[in-house]
Amino acid sequence: MQTQALHAYLRWRNANARHRDVLAAERKERARIRNEKGIRWGGRPLKTAA
Repeated sequence: MQTQALHAYLRWRNANARHRDVLAAERKERARIRNEKGIRWGGRPLKTAA
């Protein structure tokens, strides 16, 4: 049962996959926004130098 569900998911994922260039552009945009907001991965704010 679990194997069938996994195979069904993989078939769906492969049929609905986005192009790697689109994914890379989205990742860069998210990184730019995080940098502007001063947010690190995981939502923690950057430490400011005192």
